[in-house]
Amino acid sequence: MLSREEFINMSIMENLFFARIMKEHLIFVDATLPIVNCSLILEVENFKNILENYLLETIILSGGMVDDKAINSNELVTNYTLSAEEITNSYTGICINTELTKLEMNLVPIKEPCYSPDLENRVYELNNRGINLVTELIKMKENLHDNVDKCQIFIFLYPHLLEHVIEEAETYLNILNALQARDEVVLKNELLQKEVFWNDIMKEHSEFIRGLLDPTEKNLFNTANDFADLFEKLTEEAKKVLENNLPIDEITEKSKMATESIIQFKTSAVNGLINCQIKAIILPLLADHVLREANHYNRLLNTLSEC
Repeated sequence: MLSREEFINMSIMENLFFARIMKEHLIFVDATLPIVNCSLILEVENFKNILENYLLETIILSGGMVDDKAINSNELVTNYTLSAEEITNSYTGICINTELTKLEMNLVPIKEPCYSPDLENRVYELNNRGINLVTELIKMKENLHDNVDKCQIFIFLYPHLLEHVIEEAETYLNILNALQARDEVVLKNELLQKEVFWNDIMKEHSEFIRGLLDPTEKNLFNTANDFADLFEKLTEEAKKVLENNLPIDEITEKSKMATESIIQFKTSAVNGLINCQIKAIILPLLADHVLREANHYNRLLNTLSEC
């Protein structure tokens, strides 16, 4: 069972990471829905605002109780996030609360945090509201995917990308439920399952990037394609290791090397998009978004394999 300290730390970290990811999913949906869906666009924007408020509350509640490894991993924000938000706002007109990014850029771990019963209760209530929010968010995403699948709504996003964001929301919901149950096994001891999940996510990121590049960007297209193939193989390898209860050291080392490589690729992509050096239909914030997810996975590989 998780201790009070572990419960508070893990809750804050998961909410800081995933709440931002969830609200950005809605920004990408908002930016790619035709204006004929104006009522849905308003619904998406309202939900995005609710998630921004939830993220703000998490930042305030953290009180500096953020792991320095997480801060240094650049999974919460990167050096590009603020610029990516500002450019995406300029391109789309979507209001993005950049103050949240500025607050997270200035997060500094406190030396002697106080894990009081009151803070534990407040974090518990935060997680409860998060569960309700993410449950509703999954319903919204599933309805959108269903309507797109039935050709009742057109959106400038791949249907598989909609499935991708549903899967990430479901993962967030599972983590919140495990936290509320203080389920240490689910949260700490499933590195290989996390490798299967995140290797597949990295594969899909590569496929989406490949599909959103201008046809003239042949070198980037080929690099993205190579990463898609690599992570597809790693996903299958991790599944076999999991199914046959084999040692995980070798596959984990392969996953680390691949993830470090794709971080370099994604970093170059974000920088290139921000500086208008890459021809693509990729919002800079989407590029930064997938970079942060790779950074998050890289930290998981480094920390969980040490347990």
